[in-house]
Amino acid sequence: MWSVCKKELRQFFSSLTGYIAIVVFLLVNGLVLFVFENNIFDFGYATLDRFFQLAPWILLLLIPAITMRSFSDEFKGGTYEILQTRPLTRWQIIGGKYAGSLIVVLIALLPTVIYIFSIQQLSSGEGIDWGATMGSYTGLFFLASVFTAIGVCTSSFTHNAVIAFIISLIGCALIYYGFSAISKLPGLSSGADYYVEMAGIDFHYRSVSRGVIDTRDIVYFLSVIVLFLFMTNRNLLKR
Repeated sequence: MWSVCKKELRQFFSSLTGYIAIVVFLLVNGLVLFVFENNIFDFGYATLDRFFQLAPWILLLLIPAITMRSFSDEFKGGTYEILQTRPLTRWQIIGGKYAGSLIVVLIALLPTVIYIFSIQQLSSGEGIDWGATMGSYTGLFFLASVFTAIGVCTSSFTHNAVIAFIISLIGCALIYYGFSAISKLPGLSSGADYYVEMAGIDFHYRSVSRGVIDTRDIVYFLSVIVLFLFMTNRNLLKR
């Protein structure tokens, strides 16, 4: 599995595209947080709430761009058959692809830790709320893990990387905010809206971001990840 993971990392960083994607992610977050209108200086409080509100939407674009070639390029180039000849099970191949893509996402998120120390140094009071910040980063990690599983899964449907990107983008957007949007329909205001909203990532992401790690949220994230990786395995089995 580790050999597949290293192959994914080499493939992503073998061209400028990988570096550009990460730089753009960090640049957009930095500009919105510190430069554009309603930035952290205008807000006047030592908090990263604006970053944690914006980051999921940027990850909606970043993660599909990272995962779109996971299996689609293997199918297109005919190298998936060669990959099958190695002493690896399908689950090891899927695990390697998934781990490689997730590591790239974590590499993109790691430099954002600088924001914490920057805001802490700029604050004049007690500073940043460490509990809520760590909870938000935990939620962001699980959200990225789910998006990565969706991206790897959609890449196993087609040999066209662009189609994989589009399907992954739509899938991530629907499971992130689609259920929250549906729950606001007038016909669901009698109590069903709460359960519909619970089916989406946004509900659990906001729950974890409060700084309280609920086992129900963890079980939800892990269940969705396993579901999409299982679907990936089924797609590969059909091939």
